[in-house]
Amino acid sequence: MATAVRPSSSSSPHPGTAPAPDPGPVRAPSLRHLGPNWYATVMGTAIVANAGAALPGVLPFGVPGLRTACTAVWALSAALLAVVLTARAGHLVHHRDQARAHLHDPSVAPFYGCLAMALLAVGIGTLTVGADVIGEGPATAAAAVLYLAGTVIGLASSVAIPYLMVVRHEVRPGSASPVWLLPVVPPMVSAAFGPLLIPQLPAGQWRESLLLTSYALFGVSLLATLVILPAVFARLVHHGPLPVALTPALFLVLGPLGQSTTAVGKLADVAPQAVPAPYASGFAAFAVVYGVPVMGFALLWLALAGMMTVRAVRAGMPFAMTWWAFTFPVGTCVTGAASLAAHTRLAAFAWLAGGLYVLLLAAWAVASVCTVRGLVSKELLAAPRRAPRAPRPATARTR
Repeated sequence: MATAVRPSSSSSPHPGTAPAPDPGPVRAPSLRHLGPNWYATVMGTAIVANAGAALPGVLPFGVPGLRTACTAVWALSAALLAVVLTARAGHLVHHRDQARAHLHDPSVAPFYGCLAMALLAVGIGTLTVGADVIGEGPATAAAAVLYLAGTVIGLASSVAIPYLMVVRHEVRPGSASPVWLLPVVPPMVSAAFGPLLIPQLPAGQWRESLLLTSYALFGVSLLATLVILPAVFARLVHHGPLPVALTPALFLVLGPLGQSTTAVGKLADVAPQAVPAPYASGFAAFAVVYGVPVMGFALLWLALAGMMTVRAVRAGMPFAMTWWAFTFPVGTCVTGAASLAAHTRLAAFAWLAGGLYVLLLAAWAVASVCTVRGLVSKELLAAPRRAPRAPRPATARTR
């Protein structure tokens, strides 16, 4: 879910952003421009498994081999996580100057939130489908570790990145971007993950504490999203469409919408095991009362983002790492729709979940193939070029 100045680069999502100067020959040069946006490949792969695992029992028909396929994709996401973590460690060790430049670049720093979401997404898959491979006990232990690490890192990014935006970053008027959501979405993923661990805890205080902690994490992310989203829409209205290469980032708005709908549904499912009546039934009602209108807005935004993407494609939108924004956010809408289908028993939500999953598979396949091609050609790890900034045509917003 990152982007770059040039079609195949990924170190700076905004065209015209100057990369940090290259200090000369360094070790591991292929890692120098490997930014935190690469965790999006892990997130986008893991959500394919997690969303697919949510469909059985919801769809009005069975899909032979779906569980096996989801398990294989989860294993791929776990392997990708290990590879990207190792590569990023090499980047931090050998290219500290570039790492600092990324952290102080307002167009790159928000992607540090992707690390937490990558850990959490793989952790959810470990518990839901990974147990088929490694066993329930090891899967629960691994998921707990990934949950704790992802939650701590996610909360840190939710505080640290906005802090840097206020006191260090030079944010120009009208530069609000959907990528600003990335640091504040991880707590919402934790809120959807926590309910999966509640049944593993002793009854009583432990379960109730994790349930209410998950609701607190839900609130952290939701309120932060409500602060940022108006700025993003105001930027679109007053300054026109995003740069062509950044257009897929509009899909990032779907992330907190679909993930929050998923979270309240999963929390409602386990509430009877953690809190007494009438709270448990109240949480179940909240899952529907909140989830239905939010999913409605998600579909409206999906239509808007889709139209803007078609416009960008017609303008020659090249492949960039931003294309991974087509995966994880759409996947959260799949799990959100599946949760609503389970709670309302409406076939419309079941078909919606199935249709969005087909869209997710197509987006993941395209992003994966293009990313592999870019890695083989070494273009995705090349230094970005400074793009000339042309003035916006007066008719740009009317076409």
